[in-house]
Amino acid sequence: MNAMNWLAVYPEVVLVVMALLIAIVDLFVTDPARRPTYWLTQLTIAVVGVMHLCYFNEGATVYAMQGMVVADPMGHLLAFLACVATLVTLVYSRPYAASREMLKGELFTLTLFALLGIAVMVSANNFLVVYLGLELMSLSLYALVALRRDHVLSTEAAMKYFVLGALASGFLLYGLSMMYGATGSLSIPQVFNVISGGAGSLPNHAVLIFGVVFVVAGLAFKLGAAPFHMWVPDVYQGAPTAATLLIGAAPKLAAFAITIRLLVEGMIGLAIEWQQMLLVLAVCSLVIGNLAAIAQSNLKRMLAYSTIAQMGFVLLGLASGVANGNTLSAANAYSSAMFNIVTYVMTTLGTFGMIMLLARAGHESEEIKDLAGLAKRSPWYALVMMVFMFSLAGIPLTAGFNGKLAVLQAMVTTDSPLYIGLAVFAVIASLVGAFYYLRVIKVMFFDEATDTTPLAAPADARFVMTLNGLAVLVFGVMPGGLMHMCATAVVKALAT
Repeated sequence: MNAMNWLAVYPEVVLVVMALLIAIVDLFVTDPARRPTYWLTQLTIAVVGVMHLCYFNEGATVYAMQGMVVADPMGHLLAFLACVATLVTLVYSRPYAASREMLKGELFTLTLFALLGIAVMVSANNFLVVYLGLELMSLSLYALVALRRDHVLSTEAAMKYFVLGALASGFLLYGLSMMYGATGSLSIPQVFNVISGGAGSLPNHAVLIFGVVFVVAGLAFKLGAAPFHMWVPDVYQGAPTAATLLIGAAPKLAAFAITIRLLVEGMIGLAIEWQQMLLVLAVCSLVIGNLAAIAQSNLKRMLAYSTIAQMGFVLLGLASGVANGNTLSAANAYSSAMFNIVTYVMTTLGTFGMIMLLARAGHESEEIKDLAGLAKRSPWYALVMMVFMFSLAGIPLTAGFNGKLAVLQAMVTTDSPLYIGLAVFAVIASLVGAFYYLRVIKVMFFDEATDTTPLAAPADARFVMTLNGLAVLVFGVMPGGLMHMCATAVVKALAT
């Protein structure tokens, strides 16, 4: 194995070595606050993130491990953002986990292994590597959801997540096996070459299309898109909020990555077929997500349905790459979808982080009514939470607005009546969704407080929350830098 093989996977090697080392070191930690384990974990994530950012700036694309791994700018950018999301999640989670007897070595080691799974997924260039990364991430997340073993809701959520996750993994694996049977290869570039030969050259074209259906179903589950959304509300509500954020932030970037790897880099020749499926999933997600969220009184459950609706926008972007039989708008569409999901993750970190900061021992503070009078108890928290709600609703001057606008722009520039009509529908669906976001703001600023307990949070969590809110505003006013990074990553991925 030559040096280039190792060079391409240095960040993953560092991550797996440190995860094992931290698991051993934690055995000798006697501090109940687990400070050595926590800071060693954060340092590891920071170093790995910087490595990915440096590789992204180099702009090179390297194939390694006999072509099974691709280290390209898109993979490095998504891995870097996943590291940032995980680092921020642990900052928010630390005080929450400490008050619920969850601050154990397992929390940190499982988080690192979930991040390793994400890193493997974003750099996959082979069906087996995709599945390996997916299962590594998923099994770690199942265990994290069940970390509060004496908590009935958490245990129930873990069981639901495990059973439905196994079903979705089975869908994806079955679809990939059909793709292998039809093309004779597990390599994504080789699958692309076979499919590009045309339907006439494929003896098993019907099997190929059938496989695409199962692959799309498996990807839709990981993204949390309707009608494969049934796990999202129950798991988001039942899991400890720290685990909910670990599920709802960084893994969404990994799901987006394997969607690009499989559908775009491997099956762009079948875009007409899978784009139709993505459009149906997008419409269902926008309708079900926005309408169901209106009826929710639990904030975590409302945000779960909000996630489903937000994924509808991402799917619309992914489904706009090939229009009128050409791929001229592909880079614009996929980079817009990528920017959209990045802004969503940024905002999700803040919303669930706020839920954890407002929680205290014996009280979760996850009902919408628990936010009543927050503007009087803590004007700064209320202001930051308002920014996050505005971003999710797509209000101008927030990152969420630019994310949605980028997708709508990509759809309209296709000049297709279908996509223009769907863009109008998406705007109307967003207007419906704005109701439940504005309701949260109304409760914070205009309802009388039912709980006057002073708010207390560690200085580092308050500082990161402030940075999180400012980031949502900065990328709302000046989105060009992040948009350019997404566009560069996607263009270089498509070029290779």
